[in-house]
Amino acid sequence: MYNGVINVYKEKGFTSFDVVAKLRGILHQKKIGHTGTLDPDAEGVLVVCLGSATKLCEILTDKDKSYEATLLLGKTSDTEDISGNILSECDVTASEEEIRKAVLSFVGEYEQTPPMYSAIKVNGKKLYELAREGKEIERTKRPVVIQRIDILSVDVPRVTFKVSCGKGTYIRSLCRDIGEKLGCGGLMEQLVRNSVDCKETGLSFVKEDALTLAKIEELVNSGMMEDKILPIDSMFPKLPRFKIQDRGEKKLANGNILKTRELCMLSQQPSDEKEVQSYEKNGTQCLVYDWNGVFTAIYRYDSRLNAWKAEKMFL
Repeated sequence: MYNGVINVYKEKGFTSFDVVAKLRGILHQKKIGHTGTLDPDAEGVLVVCLGSATKLCEILTDKDKSYEATLLLGKTSDTEDISGNILSECDVTASEEEIRKAVLSFVGEYEQTPPMYSAIKVNGKKLYELAREGKEIERTKRPVVIQRIDILSVDVPRVTFKVSCGKGTYIRSLCRDIGEKLGCGGLMEQLVRNSVDCKETGLSFVKEDALTLAKIEELVNSGMMEDKILPIDSMFPKLPRFKIQDRGEKKLANGNILKTRELCMLSQQPSDEKEVQSYEKNGTQCLVYDWNGVFTAIYRYDSRLNAWKAEKMFL
């Protein structure tokens, strides 16, 4: 079984669930999860976790992302993109200067109403399930952050731009809101996710490194897939790395509390206990490896216990 993280290039026409289903067949394993949904008509970076790395899904989900989008002004749809049922059409009378000003006005934090066709749950039911039943309900606006917008071209009625945004941002809804501000309506015509960035770890998954499903199948058949899978511990380059002393091996295997004296620095043998003690601050996370140097768990220091407590096990 493969364990680790891969950067998949989701192509148009596939849902994120489709990608996972196809990967299960290609990799011959069931334990696979993705970390951030892309609409069927969208393409680009989809970070996928394999095997024991599926425990990372919640950690890697909702990170900063960058996209290239095409906004089509003068039309609206029920899905807020070109694939939906067209609800209205209107002439675009705004000048290029007015369009540019409207687009850039969304940089910063603003309150965004999520689309009906989304996986957000209301009273235990997903919005898209209600939408498919022909129901539309009032949605609570949520704060989102647009970190940057670079307008690539304005060729009315189309506007192409790059956007960097924080978690929970719907680019479809951003296009809708820009169209509303201009008084003509708007929808998303095209979308490519260029990158998924994790500030906490300093990692960035970019489009140029992403693998199509066809390429992944080719790598599996040639026995070269392992080289493209990122190890779980590589997702946490900033965390200290400790190795269990032989006397603590059983405790680590069972996810028990560990004392500092049972740990040493992974990179040094022998290791000065004082160096490990320097990380004894409440809430400090660390990676713990077994006696053979195999990554096993994420631990967090608990000052009340004066010890390290298991947070996630990756046996």
